[in-house]
Amino acid sequence: MPKEIHPYGVLLRPIITEKTTLMTGQDKYVIEVDPRANKNQIKEAIQLAFNVRVLAVNTMMMKGKPKRFGRRVTNRPDWKKAVVSLFPGDKIELFEGI
Repeated sequence: MPKEIHPYGVLLRPIITEKTTLMTGQDKYVIEVDPRANKNQIKEAIQLAFNVRVLAVNTMMMKGKPKRFGRRVTNRPDWKKAVVSLFPGDKIELFEGI
């Protein structure tokens, strides 16, 4: 059985881009999460950390981009992104000042 992830260890950082700022108007927030976390763990972590009701969680694995350092070509690490939809009226205060 895999090791349990602490709810505060599931959420790593918010993804703040032009597209994700527009999504906040639709009550959707984009967060980088632990690659081992599943949708239920992400939902529980969001509800615990921000005291909101989560409607849906969509996740995707993002492949790391290749980077060149002289002749050496390496890859950035893969990471997991979650798009969290909230019930109408709920807001995450972390994203509001952007």
